[in-house]
Amino acid sequence: MANENPVLSERKKQILKAIVEAHIEGGEPVGSKYILQNTLMSCSSATIRNEMAELEQMGYLVQPHTSAGRVPSEAGYRFYVDALVEQYARTTHDVVKINQLLKAKMTEIDQILDTASRLASTMTNYTGIAIKPKASSVTMSRFEIISIDRKQFAMVMITSGGTVKTKKVHTDMPIPDDALPKLSELINVLLCGIGADMITLPIIMEMENEMGDAAFLVNPAVKCVYEVMSEIDGGQLKFSGLNHLLKYPEYSDTQQLGQLLGTLEDQDEILDLVSSAESDEINVLIGSESPVKVMNNSALVFKPIKKNGRTVGVIGVLGPRRMNYRQVLKTIDEIGGSISVMFDEEKQLSDGSNRKADDDGRQ
Repeated sequence: MANENPVLSERKKQILKAIVEAHIEGGEPVGSKYILQNTLMSCSSATIRNEMAELEQMGYLVQPHTSAGRVPSEAGYRFYVDALVEQYARTTHDVVKINQLLKAKMTEIDQILDTASRLASTMTNYTGIAIKPKASSVTMSRFEIISIDRKQFAMVMITSGGTVKTKKVHTDMPIPDDALPKLSELINVLLCGIGADMITLPIIMEMENEMGDAAFLVNPAVKCVYEVMSEIDGGQLKFSGLNHLLKYPEYSDTQQLGQLLGTLEDQDEILDLVSSAESDEINVLIGSESPVKVMNNSALVFKPIKKNGRTVGVIGVLGPRRMNYRQVLKTIDEIGGSISVMFDEEKQLSDGSNRKADDDGRQ
């Protein structure tokens, strides 16, 4: 085990960094000869071996075989991510490319997340993930009701996170001509901004009283709202580039790979994991740091995406524990930053339109 508050000399840090990056690149144990030949360290091979032995005693390195070099331990990877990985800086070329690809498909948050997942997979050669996290309280920001025919109407529901859902509602009786605008007004006043647990019987009864002869429209409309809230609340997990996992020897054990894919398909454990993230910082879970047991040989890097202060999704990358953290952190930071810029631009346009409408109204 590594010390909780390790103090490593600059030489030990340099050796550990070299071993982690060499192991990420080649997947093989790293010896003192490699470090001497591939770094600018001005010390003997014996000194490097002694430092490696001490890093092993501290829990940062593991020696797979007696005659082999060392590989990073889980603690070694964690120290590397927290203290040694070079600062990931956005490049203008990559940001422009990401912005173009995202904006080309920007309509709903689902499509933005899907595109971001595919970009993450393509840019890192790992498996990209797009997650709509479980929500403890899904709320709606606006409803629109559109007439279809005498016994059908469509409900367009927009969540506070920007997700748009449309559902058809069938009725047993013909819909009065003036009923749908009134129903739309009532639903927007009484159901916006509250979770499903707050849509109580008194609220439904109030709506029925207000609707008068068209009270029969209330129950199917409210049922429709409940159904959509339940769908969104359940969370959703999508993958891009699952085939990338097959490239790495860590997943050559078909039984272990099958267990991992089974967990990913089941979704619940991963959704619970990412839904618990509170900040919008990049999260890195290495091996057993994840409560999902079958991920002991994997690493999960993810970033919550916020819009108007609310988490509307998560993007990330899943790969072997020896993933190229510098590349992955840089990619997730770039994509997440581009999405945030898009949301800011969208908000500015919306605020500008609202101000113009207010000014026109006052004239």
